[in-house]
Amino acid sequence: MSNSNYPHPILAREGWPFIAIALVVVLVINTSAGFGWALPFWIVFAFVVQFFRDPPRPIPQGAKDVLSPADGRIVAIEPVRDPYLDRDCVKISVFMNVFNVHSNRIPVDGEVRQRWYNAGRFVNAALDKASVENERNALHLVTRDGQDVTCVQVAGLVARRILCYVEPGAKVARGQRYGFIRFGSRVDLYLPPGTRARVTIGDKVSASSTVLAELP
Repeated sequence: MSNSNYPHPILAREGWPFIAIALVVVLVINTSAGFGWALPFWIVFAFVVQFFRDPPRPIPQGAKDVLSPADGRIVAIEPVRDPYLDRDCVKISVFMNVFNVHSNRIPVDGEVRQRWYNAGRFVNAALDKASVENERNALHLVTRDGQDVTCVQVAGLVARRILCYVEPGAKVARGQRYGFIRFGSRVDLYLPPGTRARVTIGDKVSASSTVLAELP
């Protein structure tokens, strides 16, 4: 496994304004009204800090490994039609609740060929219909040996902001941080036929360090 120099803070930059505001509020209340009144706000502050944590992770280096793009729980492993590349594929979905790390990581080494953004609804991300009805951002990745992987960030019931930092033409590496979804969501992977899943429904997975599948 590789665990190269961590290229970003352990508390995600996306959360700095929220953490700063929460800290200012709790300190003002603690100073003016005392710890008893401030205790609920300290709890809120702790929640905000834990939500925006973004720890380094070991990165498996198996040539055919598909790494988890997100922390969470496996909610789907099924043969479907890829709605972006119009092909038969294997879909694996990771659901993130509000207590999971919400930084998203690239699942395979390769290149970004296309990117699609679709505005949509905000139904519960644990439901299958979220994949086609919710706000979502999709990447078409092509591995070094020509395999197609579609990676889709899907907003959830609470999530209202999908962030993606890569564009078509970008060379990407497995485990690379490429996006963030605020406050509950899911990530769908559409993988080539013949892909072998290495996880099962209900498994808890970690971004980068869990191998979800093995490409054919």
